[in-house]
Amino acid sequence: MYHYNDFDRAFLNERNAQFRAQVERRVAGNLTEDEFKPLRLMNGLYLQLHAYMLRVAIPYGTLSGAQMRRLGDVAAKYDKGYGHFTTRQNIQYNWPTLSDVPDILDSLGEVGLHAIQTSGNTIRNVTADHFAGAAKDEIEDPRPVAELLRQWSTDHPEFQFLPRKFKIAITGSPNDRAVTKAHDIGLRMVRNEAGEPGFEVIVGGGLGRTPMVGKVLRAFLPKADLLPYCEAVVSVWNTLGRRDNKYKARIKITVHENGIEKISELVEERFNTLRPQFSGVDQELLADIEAHFQPPVWEASDTGVFDAAYATDPVFRSWVDTNITDHKRDDHAIVSVSLKAHGDTPGDATTEQMHLLADIARDHAYDELRISHEQNVILPHVKKSDLPAIFEQLKTAGLGTANIGLASDIIACPGMDYCALATARSIPVAQQIANRVQELGVEHDIGALKIKISGCINACGHHHVGHIGILGLDRAGVENYQITLGGDGTETAAVGERAGPGFAYDAIVPAIERLVLGYLDLRTDPSETFLATYRRLGAAPFKALLYPEDAKHAA
Repeated sequence: MYHYNDFDRAFLNERNAQFRAQVERRVAGNLTEDEFKPLRLMNGLYLQLHAYMLRVAIPYGTLSGAQMRRLGDVAAKYDKGYGHFTTRQNIQYNWPTLSDVPDILDSLGEVGLHAIQTSGNTIRNVTADHFAGAAKDEIEDPRPVAELLRQWSTDHPEFQFLPRKFKIAITGSPNDRAVTKAHDIGLRMVRNEAGEPGFEVIVGGGLGRTPMVGKVLRAFLPKADLLPYCEAVVSVWNTLGRRDNKYKARIKITVHENGIEKISELVEERFNTLRPQFSGVDQELLADIEAHFQPPVWEASDTGVFDAAYATDPVFRSWVDTNITDHKRDDHAIVSVSLKAHGDTPGDATTEQMHLLADIARDHAYDELRISHEQNVILPHVKKSDLPAIFEQLKTAGLGTANIGLASDIIACPGMDYCALATARSIPVAQQIANRVQELGVEHDIGALKIKISGCINACGHHHVGHIGILGLDRAGVENYQITLGGDGTETAAVGERAGPGFAYDAIVPAIERLVLGYLDLRTDPSETFLATYRRLGAAPFKALLYPEDAKHAA
């Protein structure tokens, strides 16, 4: 993984010192909150319902054990003993005291972490496939390119006051685990006819109040052209993007209003101007970055230890079947650690849990971790012989839940428990759904199911691309929950369809129960997933499950 050099450290120290002075002026009353707002947003500091919230970047979701330990230290010393991992592979601290924020940033800076550009109208944290560097289906590890994009976009003088925020996601695999088609720029690594790796470039994806699936701008872009091409895309949008209406400022609206052909023409023109200016400097920088991402020195693994535990321990076997993914090496595995124990807040991790994960990474996972956009933690490189011992350690900390990809592995935004923009609660709904599927004992029978919950139209919970999406709204002062069906965040991306009228707070969990239990009767066999069944049958039988009275009258 990338390690800061002298320039990186000096840059970060200077930024933190600058912000410390700004905080001191705010605390002393020499800056009003309105004057302070643009300064704090440049450093990832929000003012939420109850307190300030600090959003810390975890670039492309990669952490070392030391960095994870420091995140836990910050939670213990400056917050309430926990942090919240988000769908942009960030961590949020919900209760810092303003005067402590400079000390937090200095502490994080010591291990190469920061909060720069985690807010504001700029290029946000670049996200990536959480299995990057380990996945069996991967063409190449995309993280060196993600790091190149991070360095290019940080304090880029042209892109600090964009029409709106701008998000980039990248994957090195044909199976899209980075939701690239719901981003302003999505990058999917592909091969051309000669077998050379490059990128399919997707633009204009996004969720929020106007959800759109991105459009292909370039079917194949050579790796060497990526940086000037991305600069051309952002530059064209920065010129065309609307600043008269923030709801129409995102690039998805610019693409929609101008057409993909016009955008392509303008980007190619701009790209042809920019490309000579880079003069290969970006490729020299990329080569230096790639040296930081060499595979670990692999250790031998006795798979017999794993095989014996798998054969004799049904609880361990269930966890392996659900939470373990094939690694590019047959004697290793990718471990997805669930932060969704039934009834817990999705994405929250305590100081003790973060410290344990740091220790496991150091002792058993080549000192690497990933944060997924699904708000879980990944140990990307684990010897199969170590899996039984790791599972025992995880269980002691409440991290051994076997539910990755199942109904209780719910993405949820903070909702009205924290967010000043939210119009409904998200966390309690997620907790109740998770508890109910556990009570029913059908979670593993249901199988793969993506439930995603947002507490407002901004869609931070990605509800539009959930197989079942839940959107909480305010209806005359009362919480009301709309359900969307058939969403998909993978390479076959689709925006979910609204099922019908919303449900009251006390009716939403029973509605989801009817939906998932009814699906068991609709599928052809246990291998047919919820999404496959929905695509085969269409919306009508699912709407009948949600609105039985309407179905009765129609009959």
